[in-house]
Amino acid sequence: MDYATLKLIWWALIGVLLIGFALTDGFDMGAAILLPFIGKNDAERRIVVNTVGATWEGNQVWFVTAGGAMFAAWPLAYAASFSGFYFAMLLVLFALFFRPVGFDYRSKREDPRWRNAWDWGLFVGGFVPALVFGVAFGNLLQGVPFSFDTDLRVTYHGGFFGLLNPFALLCGLVSVSMLAAHGAAFVKMKTDGVIAQRASRALRIASLSGVVLFLVAGALVATMIGGYQIVDAPPLDAVANPLLKTVIGAPGLWLTNYSLFPWMVIAPVAGLAGGVLAVLLARSRFEKSAFLSTGLMIIGVILTAGFSMFPFIMPSSLDGRSSLTMWDSTSSRLTLEIMLIAVIIFLPLILLYTSWVYRVMRGKVTSAALKENHHSMY
Repeated sequence: MDYATLKLIWWALIGVLLIGFALTDGFDMGAAILLPFIGKNDAERRIVVNTVGATWEGNQVWFVTAGGAMFAAWPLAYAASFSGFYFAMLLVLFALFFRPVGFDYRSKREDPRWRNAWDWGLFVGGFVPALVFGVAFGNLLQGVPFSFDTDLRVTYHGGFFGLLNPFALLCGLVSVSMLAAHGAAFVKMKTDGVIAQRASRALRIASLSGVVLFLVAGALVATMIGGYQIVDAPPLDAVANPLLKTVIGAPGLWLTNYSLFPWMVIAPVAGLAGGVLAVLLARSRFEKSAFLSTGLMIIGVILTAGFSMFPFIMPSSLDGRSSLTMWDSTSSRLTLEIMLIAVIIFLPLILLYTSWVYRVMRGKVTSAALKENHHSMY
C-alpha cells in the first residue's frame, strides 16, 4: 500500500473514532446536561443517571483511543493543537473529573444538598466538554494563530480567550444542542412515564435548536468565515514538511470540496435530515428511530466539518504554509502500517464487545429496578 493511501486511510479512521466517541459518549454527556432539568426530584434523577450508568465508562474509551490515534498518526497536529488549545484541553479534563466522582459518590449519602451538588457536577462534566469540542472545531474552521520555523518548531501566537470568539461559540452551541438531543433521545428510550415525556420535550427543543444553529453556522462559513485552499504542494508521497506548500485564504473556500466532489453534500443533508426527523419523532412511540435520527445528525455535522476542511487538519491563520494537512503532518509509513494492522485486529473486537454490552444492558430503567438494586445501582 502506497504512503498517500495510508495517509487517507488514517484520516478516515480518525474520523471514525471521533464519530464513535460522539455517538457513544455523546449521549452520556447529553443525559448529564439534561439531568437537572428533566429530573425534578432525587428519585427521578437517579433514574436518569442509571440510564447511562452501566456504559459511560466504556464509552470514554473512544475518546482516549481517538487522542492516542491522533498522537501516533498526526504528531505535528497533536503538538500544534496542544500548544494552541492547552488551557481549553485542561478545562475539558477538569470538567471530566466530575463524571467518575459524580457517578460514584452521588448516592453515597442521603443528604439532598450533597446529591444536588453532584447533579450539577455531572451537568458541568457534560456541558463543558460538549461546548469546548464545538469551540475547537469553530476555531479550526477559522484558522488557528500558529506558525512553524525552519526547524519545524511550533509557536502559538494566541490566547485562551481568543478561542472564545462569536463563531467558535456558535459552533460550541451546535455541539451542545446535538449532544443534548442525543442524550434526550437515549433517556426517552430508556425510561417511561413523566421522565420520558420531559425527555421528549427536551429532544424536540434541542434538535430544533441544533438544526437552526447548524444552518446559521453554514451560512456564515459560506459568506463570511475565511476558508483555506492549497494552490501548490509537493507530491503526496513526499516527506512530510508543511512549509513546502502554498496556501491561500478567503471566505467561501471551505465550499470548494462540494464543487469538486458533489457526493460530499450528503453530509450536511444528513445532519439536517437527522435533526428534522428527531423533531418529528420526538412525540412518537418510535423511540429507537428518534435515537437513530439524532445519531444521524451527529454523523452529518461531523462529516460536514471534515469534508469542508479536507485535506486540512489544522489551518494556520498567520502563515498559510504552516497549515497542517493529512498529507504533511503524518507519521512515517512504517508507523501507519503497524497501527493499521492493530486497528484491523482490535477494532472489530471492540465493536463486538460494545454491541454485546449494550445488548445485555438493554431495557428500561424504572423506579422498581432501583428499589430492587438499591446498593448496586448509582
